[in-house]
Parts: sequence; structure tokens; C-alpha cells
Amino acid sequence: MTDVSPGYPRVLIAAFQGWSDAGDATTEVLEHLRDLVDAQVLHVIGSEGYVDYQVHRPKVVLDEAGDRSLEWPDTRLLGTLHRPGSEDEADDAEGDTVRRIDGGRVTELFLLSGVEPARDWQSFADEIVELVDVWAIDTVIILGSMYSDAPHSRPVVTTITSESAERRELTGATRSTYEGPAGIATVVDLALTAAGIPPVSLWAQVPHYVHSTPSPKVTLALLDKLEELLDVVIPRGELLSQATDWEANINRIAAADEDMSRYIRGLEETRDEALAAETTGDAIAAEFEKFLEDGSRRDTDAWSGADAAVDAAAGADAEPNASSDEAAGPEAGAGASAGAASAAGVTGPSAEAEDAAGAAGAADAAGAAGATGATDTDTDASAGFGAANEADSPEDPESH
Repeated sequence: MTDVSPGYPRVLIAAFQGWSDAGDATTEVLEHLRDLVDAQVLHVIGSEGYVDYQVHRPKVVLDEAGDRSLEWPDTRLLGTLHRPGSEDEADDAEGDTVRRIDGGRVTELFLLSGVEPARDWQSFADEIVELVDVWAIDTVIILGSMYSDAPHSRPVVTTITSESAERRELTGATRSTYEGPAGIATVVDLALTAAGIPPVSLWAQVPHYVHSTPSPKVTLALLDKLEELLDVVIPRGELLSQATDWEANINRIAAADEDMSRYIRGLEETRDEALAAETTGDAIAAEFEKFLEDGSRRDTDAWSGADAAVDAAAGADAEPNASSDEAAGPEAGAGASAGAASAAGVTGPSAEAEDAAGAAGAADAAGAAGATGATDTDTDASAGFGAANEADSPEDPESH
């Protein structure tokens, strides 16, 4: 086993079936990771008292001997007590070589998977907080996915939020401003925050018109963001081809339904316009910053030139005018400086300020236009909780 460097986090990734798992995107992420790291069950939060069995029924399963048993919809903490990446390759149960997660930013990886409880949410959240404390987990990432007016043919929109200013600085996340109905993911998020372990929430949008099937493209997008957050390499396996097939199948179905095609084209146009407006606003803001930098540089260079002109003039006239200059005092010197500055072509700070104000007005107008059109964009993670990430997000309920 590779030595573990101190300071690397013990990471928990959590997802819950139900309202916070549109398109099965988040629970599929955990299944994918579980297979990669051979995670074993470390603890079970029993479903009794939490789960409505008429909604989430227990399943009858057969073992190798043909004996039957019940599999209850419990919440399970899974983990691997070796460092992900310590073994690049290993053999699965059938002896085939499989890829592992590669990277050195994670000391130990834990997965928490279960169904959204029907009752006693606060007690359920308290049990999760206790697990995080017992296992000395210091970084929690809560996954979520929700249905929205997202076109399937465009890149998946993701958003990252956190109540912690430190986490926001490290990951480029934003602070949620959402108010409204909440799911268990938000309840757990706030319970952990209150306990001094503020998590990062990672959410993705799922096209609402394909709600009856899993969404591998969304699962893939969540894995992409996790890879950035944790600074690891996560093998995608068959997800790449599954995502391609998923999009192609929707295209084929839409091609046979003119109403559906028209509806999707409308979503695509709305998304493209929002992205264009956002891009334009960003470009203008960047140009404005450059203008201010250049203006500041021009001010510095011009005033330096003026000072040089004043010094040269003073040097040339030093001997014959020394007594009169001394008699004139500071006001005379100031007048000479102003005259030399005028001769050097310097308009002074006030003119630059007027130019900047005009540019600021233009940038504000463009920014307002961008904000109006960007209703479908999310705020997007960083490598090893260290670099800023792109994030574009609407006010989607559980993402906050």
C-alpha cells in the first residue's frame, strides 16, 4: 500500500433515492464508484421507522443455495479502508483486470446510499451526522439531480453550493439563496453544517421529458465534477457509450414526433441564447477590467512623463531662477507641474474617470442583459478542493 500523506481528506459521497435522484443519476454514480473501489458495508441505518414500505418495498432474494431472504431498503455506509489509487489495477471476482480510481488527494473514500425517508427526517439526519463523526470524515459531498427544462442535446448543467465560506473559496462553489420545499439532501446538508462539518452539494439537471428512464449522460456529468473536486481520475467504463446511446435514442424518438421536436428546439434555442448572453457579458466585463488596467498604466506613464518634463525644466533654469523659485514657494511649484503636465498631454484623473464611468455603464447594461437571459445556467468543482470551478445554475429546488 502506498503511504498516505497527512492532510488529505476522508471523503464521504452521499446520494438518496427519491425526489433528489431524478433519472437515477446520483444513485448510479454511487453504484459506479462502489464497483471501482470494492466498497464494503460498514454500517446500516435501518429502514424501520423511516421508510414507507408501500412505496419502497423490501425485496425477496435467493442465495446460491436457493434459500430466500429479505433485502430491506436500508441506508448503508460503505467504505474502503485503503487509499484510492494505491492499486492502479486489481482483479475482480471473476479474475478479470479492472481499473481503479487513480489519484492522491483522497485518504479514504466512503459512500452513503439509501432512500429518502417518509418520516423522522431530523432523526435520520442526526444518525448521518453521528456516522460522519465516528468515522472521522472531514469532507462530505452530497449529490442531487432534478428535472428541469434542460435540453438533452446540450451539455449537462451542474451547480455546486456550500454554506461554508472556506469551502466556497476552495471549490468555487456559491452560497445557495433558494427558499422553498426541501428534500432529505438539504436536511442532511444543513444538519452537517450545524455540526461544524459543512458539506459541498453537487447537483445536475435532467431533461424532464425523459423522466421514465435512467440518464447516463447526467451520471457522467456528475462523475466529471467529482473528478475535478477530488483531483482523481475516475474510469468511466461503459458510461461513455451509454450516454451516447441515450442521446441518440432520444433524437430518434423526437425525429418521429414533430411536436416533441419543436418543443426540444425551443429549449435548445433558449439555452443557446442564455449562454450567448452570459458569454457576451463576461467578455465585456473582461474588456472593462482590461480598460481599467490600461487606463491606470496610462495615468502612471503620463504622470511620470510630466514629472520628467518638470525636472528637466527645473534643471535648466535652476541657477538663474533659484532665488525666485524659493520665494514663490509651493504654490509656484504646483503651477509649474500643472503647466508641464498640460504640455505633456496629460488630461488628469478626472478625464479617465469619465471614460471609466462610460465603460462601466456599458458593462452594467450588458451584465443586466446577460443576467436576464441566463435563467437556465448553473453555477458549476475544483481540483483537490483547491481551484475555482465553472458553475452555471438556475434556482433549482434541491440544488440549494
